Amino acid sequence: MSLNKNAHDVIIRPIVSEKSYGLIDANGQYTFEVAPNANKTEIKLAIEEVFGVKVDKINTLNRKGKTRRTRTGLGKRKDTKRAIVTLKSGSIDIFTAAL
Repeated sequence: MSLNKNAHDVIIRPIVSEKSYGLIDANGQYTFEVAPNANKTEIKLAIEEVFGVKVDKINTLNRKGKTRRTRTGLGKRKDTKRAIVTLKSGSIDIFTAAL
């Protein structure tokens, strides 16, 4: 990782949804929300450092925030970046890990 990035700055939070649990059960893939400017190498190093596992591969996707009507006009949800992490060995318990 670069000198000024901490592992906890790269990984924002795990994604807890039915679809992400389906990936865990079927393929052993874990989904995390990550910093928008993080690259795959930084994400891999951060996951390995925080959770103590070996990462096989990383897939990333950028999600555009939805435009929503509000009382005062239009608002927009923030854009997010997600990483789908495939592990070589081990598993991640996302509820007891120290994020």
